[in-house]
Amino acid sequence: MSERPEIYTVGELRASGHVQKDLRREIRDNLLAALAAGRDPWPGMFGFNRTVLPQLERALLAGHDVVLLGERGQGKTRLLRTLAGLLDEWSPVIEDSELNEHPYEPITEHSRALALTEGDRLRVAWRHRSERYVEKLATPDTSVADLIGDVDPMRVAEGRRLGDPETIHYGLIPRSNRGIIAINELPDLAERIQVSMLNVMEERDIQIRGYVLRLPLDVLVVASANPEDYTNRGRIITPLRDRFGAEIRTHYPIELEDEVAVIEQEGHLVAAVPPVILEILARYTRALRESPAVNQTSGVSARFAIAGAETVAAAALRRASVRGEDNAVARIIDLEAAVDVLAGKIEFESGEEGREQDILDHLLRMATAETVRAHLHGIDLGPLVSALDGSSTVTTGQLVTAREFLEGLPSLNGSRLYDEVGERLGAENDGQRAAAVELALEGLYLARRISKDSDDEETIYG
Repeated sequence: MSERPEIYTVGELRASGHVQKDLRREIRDNLLAALAAGRDPWPGMFGFNRTVLPQLERALLAGHDVVLLGERGQGKTRLLRTLAGLLDEWSPVIEDSELNEHPYEPITEHSRALALTEGDRLRVAWRHRSERYVEKLATPDTSVADLIGDVDPMRVAEGRRLGDPETIHYGLIPRSNRGIIAINELPDLAERIQVSMLNVMEERDIQIRGYVLRLPLDVLVVASANPEDYTNRGRIITPLRDRFGAEIRTHYPIELEDEVAVIEQEGHLVAAVPPVILEILARYTRALRESPAVNQTSGVSARFAIAGAETVAAAALRRASVRGEDNAVARIIDLEAAVDVLAGKIEFESGEEGREQDILDHLLRMATAETVRAHLHGIDLGPLVSALDGSSTVTTGQLVTAREFLEGLPSLNGSRLYDEVGERLGAENDGQRAAAVELALEGLYLARRISKDSDDEETIYG
């Protein structure tokens, strides 16, 4: 963050050569500058480069208010929050102004009178771009007073006339003047509350009860909505929808690499999770999104895979703590713990009652098999199959340490198979090597080349 400008009066501001810009021009100029410099205006967004982001950029260049439509967990809120990065880092306002008025253009009676009295001595304050982005979660109990404003009885009690504009307590939208207001889950707003936004969206002014106010607000309104809520639980009323200049559909990541990148970025992992396990979780999530047994209208959020990664990391940390391992590293065996706690995040079709766990287990096996094929193709696992000849078995489990697992592997008579599997997956320590070999064993089991017997305590391959 750069230092706040050392300018304290409107006279100093004019002397500095500061030029006033309206909000849309400010966003347009900063977006064009970022694109011309090859700088990413949307840090942390994955999978939208060829679809959503070009549409959003065109909408902002056109100066449009924007509504994002998409299922849960598609990154709508995160995308809206990145808009703050397109604002100037520091912006001047009249000191103590309720509506963040520009020192060159006061809009309330109080600020205009103050500017007339003080002249070049009018005090200037500075707002950081992070203060100019306001977010509101739409809830059914949201009122017009919350968004637009209402008469403040305390100010009336102080002796002001009821018709005095100074008796008004402004709501969230006027207080976002010269900034961005984001309304999440817009269809959840009652229709009469949406009506109160019509003047703000089109005429850029506000109406409060019987007051005749012409406050030219400079605010960008952005919103998010779930299409399912849009059609069932609530809707955006037609006049309000018409006032949004752009309606943009979001989507889940199209490429597997983007899905993994989202998990890596958003997951708060308390232990090391090898990339191959993140890939299994990403493939698992994508398989659920394609399954006819899952209710796709509610979507399978990216939070599903993120929570899965956090759970396998927690399982690894628990094992390391209980068994005294130096390095907590997640392994394939920990995926079972993730499935146990993630089932509640999925909505199944009505005809699938009683089969939910079977569906989850089946799709996890599919995701694991696809990952094995992607990473271990070309490696001859025959020596490991031969070693498990009926007299030898391999034991693993959620409380079996990586060292115990590796020491329990059968000898392969000089074959470098274990090293080869570890090298293919980039293993650098015992935990990662154990995860790599567990993946190979699970792949052999899924290919029906070896057997597997599991209970709550341990899993035996043989």
